[in-house]
This record gives sequence, structure tokens and C-alpha cells, in this order.
Amino acid sequence: MQVQDLDWILVPLGVLVLGIYHVWLLYTLIHYPSRTVIGLNAQTRYQWALYLMNDPLKNGILAVQTIRNNMMASTLLATTAITLSSLIGVFASNDLETQLVYGNRTSITASIKRLSMSLCFLVAFLCNMQSIRYYAQASFLITTPALKGKKDFIEYVAKTLDRGSYAWSLGLRSFYLSIPLVLWIYGPIPMFVCSCLTSLTLYFLDTTTQITQDLHIKSFKRRESEDVEAA
Repeated sequence: MQVQDLDWILVPLGVLVLGIYHVWLLYTLIHYPSRTVIGLNAQTRYQWALYLMNDPLKNGILAVQTIRNNMMASTLLATTAITLSSLIGVFASNDLETQLVYGNRTSITASIKRLSMSLCFLVAFLCNMQSIRYYAQASFLITTPALKGKKDFIEYVAKTLDRGSYAWSLGLRSFYLSIPLVLWIYGPIPMFVCSCLTSLTLYFLDTTTQITQDLHIKSFKRRESEDVEAA
């Protein structure tokens, strides 16, 4: 294989591997949410919101502090993303890439590499800003007294928390996807290898085992039985 062909073959293959994995993850999240960590976390947030809003005067401080911690995490990621994007823009005029790995072509793909990394960090910044927006809204809603029979309002608050968490997950996912793009600086071969390793690592981070699913189901059933006994 010629050196000039590596960028046009290995880089699209690496992007394809990441794309196929995330399409599979989205399909699993929609149809089998309990098989993913994201789906189980959404169910846990709903139970958490349901429990706290049954007595907002007693649990209001705990709810607001928990949401504030999530807002601080989103703020840190947003600041990091916009800082990295700005640094890439500052050094955009400097060709600091070197021929360290076979297949690295600095004269053709340098601008594409910098643009890809900048877009990735900008997406992370926007997603984390959206996360802060939803968390700020949820911090007001979750302290509202939920009257008996207002389960639809509790579901709305849980959906607002889910949107903030999903936006935070997308922002964090952009950081994960930026790792192969950073290694693309050293050539298409490190980028392709990193794309495969990133997909494999994300698979173990995103999926759940049967033991974890059973523990969540048992904890939910135990909580529901305790609520019934208390009522």
C-alpha cells in the first residue's frame, strides 16, 4: 500500500468503526435500555426524583446539592473543551507535526486534522452548556411540592434530569472521540488502532452484565414495597 493511500483508507475505516458502534449503542438504548449503563441510570434518576419529590421540604437541600455537583462537573468539561478548541485555533498556523509514524502526511491533512479536533471540542462545549441549562431548570422544578396524583409533573422533572444527563454524556463522548483525532496527528495507523481500542473500551463501559441488571431490578422492587408499606 502506498503512503498516500493510508489516509484515505485507514481514517475512514476508523470513523466507520466508531460510527457502527454508536449506531448499535443507540439501537440498544432505544429497544433494550436495561442492557446499557445509560438506560439503567435513567431508571435510577426517575426513582430518585420520585423519592425526593414525595417530600420536597425535607429533601430539597439534598436534591439541589446533587444537581449542583452535576452542574460543576459540566462546567469543568465545558471550560476544558473551549480551552482546547481555542488552543488548537491559536496553533493552527504552526506546522508542528513531524514524520514520526509511517504514513503521516503533514502537507495535505494538517488542516483537516485541526478542524476535526476543533469541531469535536466545540460539540463537547455545546453539549455541556445544554447540560448546565437543563440542570439549572431541574433545580427549580425538583423543589416544587408535588401533590398527590401529580405523577405527570414528577415525570416531567425526571425527563428534564434525563435531558441534562444525556447532554452531559454526549459531551463526555465527544472527549472520548477526540482521542483518535489527536493521535491522527502522528499518522493514520495510530488513529485506526485507537479507534478500534476506543470502541472496545466504550463497549465495556456502556454495557451492563446480568448481575447488574438483577441488582437494579431487586432494588427497585424493594423500594416500591417499602413505599407501599409506608403508605
